[in-house]
Amino acid sequence: MLLPSEKKNISEFVSVCIQDPRLHNDDLWHTHVDYEICLRTNSMCFRKKSSCVRRRYSEFVWLRHCLEQNALMMQLPKLPPWNPFFSLKRKEQVNQRMKGLQEFLEGVLQNPLLLSDSRLHLFLQSSLSISKMEKCALGKTRYTVAEAIQCSSCGYIGSLEDKTSCDSDCESSASSGLGLSIDATMRESPVSFLHSPEKEL
Repeated sequence: MLLPSEKKNISEFVSVCIQDPRLHNDDLWHTHVDYEICLRTNSMCFRKKSSCVRRRYSEFVWLRHCLEQNALMMQLPKLPPWNPFFSLKRKEQVNQRMKGLQEFLEGVLQNPLLLSDSRLHLFLQSSLSISKMEKCALGKTRYTVAEAIQCSSCGYIGSLEDKTSCDSDCESSASSGLGLSIDATMRESPVSFLHSPEKEL
């Protein structure tokens, strides 16, 4: 156990890791790959100090577009390029993709301004789809951003959903074009802080 004086010397950290790529069959002709995002932190900016969620490449594209709208003239980290011939059987491709996604998130998490976007927190610490993350950030769901993050891991989010305002987990949705901060969408929570559909072969 650390003494109070020792605790003061502990620096704030956020650690993120991209791992465990998995192939999913959408139908007879289309597949996609998703990745596990594991986050560990002692930062007060995050609701949960550790979390693991799964996200696909197209969701990273959506996130970067959201952050780009909120960051105005700021230069954002780049994503690894989309590859129409991407395959899990090609280990080098997979490693390069995961390395690029991790570097993107590491760059984003170093920027205090980007940490103010509630959609980033939903992306990293909830299992909501793109359409539900957008609606939650806009305050159009019965649950708050903090509730979505807290309840996603325990599977309780279904009972909090607004059945009349939440769409299915379809990934085709349009961005609002607004830079949404947690202060504007979730004043009750202590948390501080477009998508183009894509199929991978």
